[in-house]
Amino acid sequence: MTPVSIGHPRILAIEDDLVLGAYVHEHLGRYGFQVIWCQNGMEGLAIARQQVFDLVLMDILLPGMNGLSVLTHLRESHSLPVILMSALGAEADRISGFRLGADDYLPKPFSMAELRVRIEAILRRVALDRHQVPVPAPLNNDSQSLRFDDERCDVHHGERWAGLTRSEYRLLETLNRNGDEVLSKAFLYQQVLQRGYAPHDRSLDMHISQIRRKLKAIGYSEREVRTVWGKGYVLSAIDEMV
Repeated sequence: MTPVSIGHPRILAIEDDLVLGAYVHEHLGRYGFQVIWCQNGMEGLAIARQQVFDLVLMDILLPGMNGLSVLTHLRESHSLPVILMSALGAEADRISGFRLGADDYLPKPFSMAELRVRIEAILRRVALDRHQVPVPAPLNNDSQSLRFDDERCDVHHGERWAGLTRSEYRLLETLNRNGDEVLSKAFLYQQVLQRGYAPHDRSLDMHISQIRRKLKAIGYSEREVRTVWGKGYVLSAIDEMV
């Protein structure tokens, strides 16, 4: 379990670009964030393990140890939110980041306003997770059912845990709670990712893809997250036609 800082949100920024790193440090500082900035992956991992942070903002291309490797090691012991950023536009890099447990991905170049909004949205989401009243999963004695664990922010099928990230869990739990109702992308961005929907933003699609992959990996096949073209997503039985 990752400790929680008290007072102003603490951000660990791992960025080797001196201009961008200094700009992020100065801009976020003006908005009340406590920012610790370092410039290589190994140092960033060491700091993340030694101190308490609310969020990690990290480039993928870093000297010493790249951001994906840092994320892999960090997820072995910490569940704190991670936003990856990179000038690399390849979808494979975004997929790798989400697969390793990233909460969001911000392609360069980006505005400081967008960065701040993304950070604030994730911190709001974490705060809601800590204070929300757990919603019990529908009663089902079938051994094929999927069980939701609000404390762990994960689901299990039989004895196998899916290993969902916090964002993936909130998304799947929202779909589950709304039964057979198709939820629009705009609704899911606002309610789950805590930001407005933009057509170029693929974060929701990436999270859906990871949920599908992880449910399949644990052998769950009773229901699946289905795409309803032009409308959104729904969690429905495999043999149902939406």
